[in-house]
Amino acid sequence: MNNYITIGERKIGLDYPTYFIADIAANHDGNLDRAKKLIELAKESGADAVKFQHHDVTKYVSDYGFKHLGGKFSHQSKWQKSIFEVYKDAEVPLTWTAELKKFCSEIVIDFFSTPYDLDMVSHLNGMVPAFKIGSGDVAWEAMLEKIAITGKPVLFATGAATLGEVVRAVEVITAFNDQVLLMQCNTNYTASLDNFKYINLRVLETYKTLFPDMVLGLSDHTPGHVTTLGAVTLGARAIEKHFTDDISRSGPDHGFSMDPKTWREMVEATRYLEASLGSTIKKVEDNESETVILQRRAIRVIQDVKAGDKLKIDMVQFQRPCPVEAIHPNKVSTLLNRTVIKNIANGDFLRLEHFNW
Repeated sequence: MNNYITIGERKIGLDYPTYFIADIAANHDGNLDRAKKLIELAKESGADAVKFQHHDVTKYVSDYGFKHLGGKFSHQSKWQKSIFEVYKDAEVPLTWTAELKKFCSEIVIDFFSTPYDLDMVSHLNGMVPAFKIGSGDVAWEAMLEKIAITGKPVLFATGAATLGEVVRAVEVITAFNDQVLLMQCNTNYTASLDNFKYINLRVLETYKTLFPDMVLGLSDHTPGHVTTLGAVTLGARAIEKHFTDDISRSGPDHGFSMDPKTWREMVEATRYLEASLGSTIKKVEDNESETVILQRRAIRVIQDVKAGDKLKIDMVQFQRPCPVEAIHPNKVSTLLNRTVIKNIANGDFLRLEHFNW
């Protein structure tokens, strides 16, 4: 297992900048020009990749099944159309795929997708540098295998799954492919602030323990970028969030998406965080070397001291600044009752040259 994966020209891992994936998903609203506009906005906002969701609704959603489920639940409860119709509207027509890939290549942003049926894996394979596996397919081993066998990097979201299911899915994927990015996820799409209680970023620590060489990430649906900063601190180096130009638009994904302003804020905050995480080595840094002098204390005399005087504790005080050649306060006991061999002006600091050694 590598400690990084490569998507396009980018290496993704602990030693590299966080990779941001703008999930356009259903936010294209069935319009190719709008899809391209969102790609452009994502690029301008600092995204490294855009992701779509390829599915044939007839292979993905049972109209009968949802109509006989006993009602609409969770985020779907607000949908005005049937579940089948909403997913039908969200389809990416296969005729778009090559054009979307071409457009992404032209503006230099990575393009990939989540396939939701086995045929879509074949359709996408020649046009994407990586595959995303959605949380809902954690227990569909045929899908896991088909994607893994392509040999392309696999981004695997793990929402609404037990640890045992995740471990089993990772075993299936890694039997064929070691380019895996394991993503913590919570699959509640209501945009409720209550969801922060359930994102469980520290699962990333569990994943790091179980899969120490695997690249980690976060696929997230909470508002803002608090979870992004937490995840990066815990070792995630890929962040996927939904992206739109206007969260007030009608559609299944707009309400919990980020817009260009909030996306740019997230990227900028993460870059500052990455710089702040720094090294594990504790030392005096270059930018604080002067404050060692300004803030530390020297042993300073609080009266004129003549050559031949013996140094007493009431002659000194421990005061800032502390020049490089000053004797530090923790050495004062070695100086008391020593004979001073040079005059010392009131306020000056003690040096080794003031004493016979």
